[in-house]
Amino acid sequence: MTPQDASRRAREICGMAPIVPVLVVKDTSTARPLAEALVAGGLPALEVTLRTPAALEAIAEMAKVPGGAVGAGTLVTPDDVRAAKAAGATFGVSPGATDALIAACEAEGLPLLAGAATASEAMRLLERGYDMLKFFPAEASGGAPALKAIGAPLPQISFCPTGGVSPANAASYLSLPNVVCAGGSWVAPAELVAAGDWAGIEALAREAALLEA
Repeated sequence: MTPQDASRRAREICGMAPIVPVLVVKDTSTARPLAEALVAGGLPALEVTLRTPAALEAIAEMAKVPGGAVGAGTLVTPDDVRAAKAAGATFGVSPGATDALIAACEAEGLPLLAGAATASEAMRLLERGYDMLKFFPAEASGGAPALKAIGAPLPQISFCPTGGVSPANAASYLSLPNVVCAGGSWVAPAELVAAGDWAGIEALAREAALLEA
């Protein structure tokens, strides 16, 4: 997969909804109903972080849900990339970017939403052909004002800000011309997942789906 094809596909996935749920799945049995609730609520692009032993199995279960696009987050090594692709991930998300990680994604045909927090990082990725990036950690890196400032000299790059995005500040990010969507974990709070309150999660997803990008 070429960088241009990867960026085009990543942009398509990011354009599916204003919010990409960032999910930490600890119990595989919750994976499919969680995905079904989020997709039913209008959030079809899902990021499952590789931070738990259940993550790869969760991706495999979520990949079975019609209408969803399941990605693997927290990709750090080439082994992460290969495992995510084998599990059924259709895109990848990383907190940053290394040559080895990018090469692995290209070799596996896995569209990558690579992380960048500075203009230099964004420019290096643009130089390689990537123009759809993750702005991370968003709030700690200056929030919407910082992303707006980066966008002024680099209007050809689009972002999905993640890290500290919440219902209180999501609109400030989504109003920026260089933001396609934002990543957020609030649509799948741990207490609702543990309680199996899928209707509650679907309701949160519906609210988030109404945010404007």
